[in-house]
Amino acid sequence: MNIFQIKKHLKKRWRRWRRAIWTASAFCLIAVMAWMGLPLSDQMEKLMAREPMAIETLGKWQEAAPEADEAWLLDLEEDKSRIVHLTKIYTCGEESSVLGIMTPEEIATLMKDHPAWEGRLGAGGDVWIEEKIDGLSDTCKTRGYIGLDRDGNLTLFDGPPKKEKVIRTFFQMDVEMMESALPAEVIQQLQKGIRIQDVEEYNSVLSTFSDFAIEPSERVMQQEEEQ
Repeated sequence: MNIFQIKKHLKKRWRRWRRAIWTASAFCLIAVMAWMGLPLSDQMEKLMAREPMAIETLGKWQEAAPEADEAWLLDLEEDKSRIVHLTKIYTCGEESSVLGIMTPEEIATLMKDHPAWEGRLGAGGDVWIEEKIDGLSDTCKTRGYIGLDRDGNLTLFDGPPKKEKVIRTFFQMDVEMMESALPAEVIQQLQKGIRIQDVEEYNSVLSTFSDFAIEPSERVMQQEEEQ
């Protein structure tokens, strides 16, 4: 059993013990008050009416969360709903949306149903989920160009490079070496922007021009591909 599993196991046991202690204490208090002939307050009656529902909800949530195998799920408060964001990270481009407001049980079930998704709890309390997709986003399909920015970086643009709407910067190019090695028409095409229409073409362009990447940037790119 690794450290995460031990931590998760201990947290689960603590939650069960906490609920059991709270419930036992509440019933003891009721028994003492009944023996003394004291009436229950409205707040106490409402609290006891809510407790079985809380235990049932917690149980369902804990059934779903371990199977999702995400450590951050254990940090969710069982009585607090959160805004859930989904970012689709394509081979080329990204798309973001809001899935809505969900309870911890619903979030855990969502992660269980999509084991390849990666999630985290943001500093503001929102839940951020990422889905990685082998393909092109709608923006890349319709307006994706690869070209050079002003600093000589190979860059993905939303539209032709002259519009300077940068989506992503890949690596710094050795422009002088590239200009001496490639035909003038290829350099002109790169300056105008190479239209990207499918994943194969996207990967082919990156592979071709990575030969002219300045070494530190090239290593960074290789590390990203390995990840």
